[in-house]
Amino acid sequence: MGSDAALVVLAIVTAVVLAVVVTVVARRSGWSAPLMLVALGAIIALFPGVPAFTIDPDIILYGVLPPLLFSAAMRASLIDLRTRRDPILLSSVGLVAFTVLAVGGVGWLLVPGISVAAAIAFGAVVAPTDQVAVEAVTRRAGMPRMLSTILDGENLLNDATALVALNSAIIAITATITPVQIGVSFVLEVVAGLAGGLVVGFVLGFVRGKLAAPVLDTSLSLVAPYAAFLLAQVAHGSGALAVVVAGLFLGYRAPSFQSAQARVAEELNWRTIQFIVENLVFLLIGLTLPHAVRAAVDSGIPAWQLVGIAFALLAAVLLSRLIWGVVVTPLFRYGPARMRRVGWPWVTVVPWTLSGVRGVVTLAAVFLLPASTPDRAILQLFAFVIVIGTLLLAIPIPRVLRAAGLVVTAFDQERIEAELLMAEAKSAGLELVRTCADENTDPRVLERLTADAEFVSASVDAGPTPTGDSLNIAYAELRIRLFEAERKAVLQARAEGRYQEAAVRKVMHVIDAEETAARVLRHGDS
Repeated sequence: MGSDAALVVLAIVTAVVLAVVVTVVARRSGWSAPLMLVALGAIIALFPGVPAFTIDPDIILYGVLPPLLFSAAMRASLIDLRTRRDPILLSSVGLVAFTVLAVGGVGWLLVPGISVAAAIAFGAVVAPTDQVAVEAVTRRAGMPRMLSTILDGENLLNDATALVALNSAIIAITATITPVQIGVSFVLEVVAGLAGGLVVGFVLGFVRGKLAAPVLDTSLSLVAPYAAFLLAQVAHGSGALAVVVAGLFLGYRAPSFQSAQARVAEELNWRTIQFIVENLVFLLIGLTLPHAVRAAVDSGIPAWQLVGIAFALLAAVLLSRLIWGVVVTPLFRYGPARMRRVGWPWVTVVPWTLSGVRGVVTLAAVFLLPASTPDRAILQLFAFVIVIGTLLLAIPIPRVLRAAGLVVTAFDQERIEAELLMAEAKSAGLELVRTCADENTDPRVLERLTADAEFVSASVDAGPTPTGDSLNIAYAELRIRLFEAERKAVLQARAEGRYQEAAVRKVMHVIDAEETAARVLRHGDS
């Protein structure tokens, strides 16, 4: 038993190390890390002695999906999502329904022996795009803020729509269900999901606001996605929707109930969790791919026919998205004023279409198909092909954006806005200090605070430095070099034994915090 546990731990450690190595190579080479991990997993699975990997859908559904959705929702902007709600709702609800019917129809026509319910279920499996996969292939594409916001909102919400449709189709596979029952079930799942997410958000927000220790606060943060998912599931609601709602609520309200330390720790924790889990999932897809291929071949359908059907289904996924984009674009060009304000030009359709990458949700959903589903093994292989195919189709997105003239330097735009906002915040803080200052306030303290605020304001009005950067960026660059010298001095003092370890750690924490702020100002949230 001990040896089995050791092998499991060794496998997990090895997988994490591989994910880190592959990600480093992908970032330096410009390749797609998800595709590299899938290929690496498939190669490993072919080695002699490597056991056949199978996936327990409950582990993906209950263990993997909630933290990934929650992490993405925490970092999403509720304000931006509200501003772009029309295209987001059209994509996350209307497009999902259209894709379910289109892909389901193609599957029903081409897959031998498949029932209508099973074909619709497969359409629901491959309908949702994946937040993690889309970010993995587009984070360096330099997408305009409008397009990236719409993709973020679509990816967050279409999981719930597709999973609700999948649940209804699964019921239809094993029992008789009417369209009215499907509609009622959909509404109930949405309402229960929304309610579950809001309840968890309110309760955890209230409780975490009473906790002074960042460790306790972030510990409850780790519980949030699972609490929301399970509560919604118990209430027969959409667990995915509940997690998204809870994440959006807590992410938006965090500054009002969390300390700065808790927010920094929570963000770092969730970024780490997302990185590990998302990369392990892509590696897992590769590990299970050879088993899925063998199972499909054993079905008796000729290989050439399997290949043809797989490409036809991939084409249906892509074309349904492209057609939907062509159909709804006139609404944003010539429709009501509210929709015209979205700013959705025709050239956006192609990069938006290519950004419809499938990933974790499709992987989890295809294994939810009941064992009685006709051609279940074949459908699993087709789902894998669509995940890999959409990852490949997303590779030329940066070139497409450049060709369409849509590339913007998002970081420069955000940096300018951040400097303007920082100047406003500094001015407001300085005004408060001046108001509260009395005869006991040391003039040197007030002078330092004033100089800091005035420097930030001057940076906004001043032109670029000789290096082309703003004053704030030049200041951040020099401060980073300053912190490096300070850190060396502290470590030297510790090596000489001139200060107690508690003092050394406290000073190091201060230097680290200030350096982190300077690096965020210089590089952004990378």
